[in-house]
Amino acid sequence: MARATLIGFSAVAMWALLALLTDASGKTPPFLLSAITFAIGTMVGLVARLFMPAPERPAKIPFQVWVVGIGGLFGYHFFYFTALRNAPAVEASLIAYLWPLLIVLGSALMPGERLRWNHMAGALLGLAGTALIVTKGGGLAFESRYAFGYAMAGVCALLWSAYSLLSRRFPAVPTSIVTWFCAATSALSLLCHFALEETVLPATTGQWLAVLGLGLMPVGAAFYAWDIGVKRGNIQVLGAASYAAPLLSTLILVVAGFAEPTLRILAACVLITGGAVLAAKSMLSGRNATPEAAADNAAA
Repeated sequence: MARATLIGFSAVAMWALLALLTDASGKTPPFLLSAITFAIGTMVGLVARLFMPAPERPAKIPFQVWVVGIGGLFGYHFFYFTALRNAPAVEASLIAYLWPLLIVLGSALMPGERLRWNHMAGALLGLAGTALIVTKGGGLAFESRYAFGYAMAGVCALLWSAYSLLSRRFPAVPTSIVTWFCAATSALSLLCHFALEETVLPATTGQWLAVLGLGLMPVGAAFYAWDIGVKRGNIQVLGAASYAAPLLSTLILVVAGFAEPTLRILAACVLITGGAVLAAKSMLSGRNATPEAAADNAAA
């Protein structure tokens, strides 16, 4: 469980590169960028299959798995881009980033899971730290004229948390299935691009390299790692620790010289790190979420 949780957290670390690489990719519109990067993410899965032993497959992939997978990957991005088109980025982003808290809360409904007070407290601390990052220490200004955009942000938070939780209900489905989720998301994003956007491709070699980096990591390998984490890891810890993504993203921007270190960032670091450690308390002490894991620890 601990190993799978760490693999899942590697996805969070890769998602921290989104802001830097997206900024470096130029003026490519979001749905076109999504189509290109998810196509690269598909190639990541296809190449991985060449070097890894073929996993055991169930006789038939349940139809629900396709709905959950494609709905999760494409649906999240579709509603997130829609939210940003119809509401201020700060408020929309914070609403969208309710998904880690929803994962922690929703885990209580999953068979074999137990929601403890430290999971909830850790997720709330992470949300508070994320609020400091997203709002830059300022206030929030929710306005009724942006209600549609806020609703779209809420839908994308629900979709991603549902995708993460429901994926756990299909542990026998191999992670290689994510390859086809990425392919479908790329195709659907391209259709949305043709319907909604003007085509603007990356203009320089550096911008194309940034797009390649996006497709290899945050929009590629990250989704495969996340699948392993949510299926086999400690999902409460993974949910609370996901609030590290905006913090790590900000720290990367600081190191790259695009942002200045501030006390606000330090406070967010304390809140998010403290929340993740608190959520992981049971796992770190050897008291894992499931009776099966506890039995394995006792046997060890």
